[in-house]
Amino acid sequence: MTKIKLSEQVCNESNEQAWNDVAYEAWKNKLGLPQKVANKLCDNPERNLSVLYPKFGEIKGKKIANIMGSNGTKAIALALLGADVTIFDFSEGNKIYADEVAHHANVEVRYALENIVDLPVEELTGDYDIAFAEMGILHYFTDLEPIFTSVYNLLGKGGKFILRDFHPVSNKLISSRGTTAKIRKHKVNGDYFDTSLVESDISYAKYLPDTDTKKVYLRKWNLGETVTAIAKSGLIIESLEEEPNLSCATYDKGIPKTFTIVARK
Repeated sequence: MTKIKLSEQVCNESNEQAWNDVAYEAWKNKLGLPQKVANKLCDNPERNLSVLYPKFGEIKGKKIANIMGSNGTKAIALALLGADVTIFDFSEGNKIYADEVAHHANVEVRYALENIVDLPVEELTGDYDIAFAEMGILHYFTDLEPIFTSVYNLLGKGGKFILRDFHPVSNKLISSRGTTAKIRKHKVNGDYFDTSLVESDISYAKYLPDTDTKKVYLRKWNLGETVTAIAKSGLIIESLEEEPNLSCATYDKGIPKTFTIVARK
């Protein structure tokens, strides 16, 4: 990945354009046709929520905001469990895919085609019970405080915010090679405190022809920066859990792979 210098506006516009261009085709190639995905969600919505499921607590009847909700599968799983869910995301391709999955799952999920850092005042209703974001959201933004300020303004008093993301030790500091636990090699070759942007292939690049590969610009945040930005928004942090590789207990033994923060308004 190449370190670069871009203005905040150019970075955000480039990332939005990349996600708008070919996201629908990427999700179809990765996950399958919307009807197939809907059938799997209907069979077991709890499974799709994975380790986030117990963090939500009571779901039925709750008003939930899915921050940068992407292809909508988490939001649709919550709707199947009885929640009133709104997705906030700027990608039209994501919205088309999510709307089709929701249609086949026979649930209603509102998809607000908006950038979370620039929500119109009418969206900041202050009555959501829960807001959540998960896996690979923060690094698309050059400033975290506007995200968490929007979250604060979406939530009602006592509302819960759940954030789960890749741990910066694994995606900012350490590089890993090898396809099995026995030959897995780790090397500390990053800079945990580096604040520069890096150019990278978009996360769904391998599901598209080479000619359609899109570049995005990432700002990889460390854990202290993330916690501080949440606290500055006025949210009160209740817990921070650092998690190992949950898909294989021995694959990256001793290295944090993800983290989950729960905060309250």
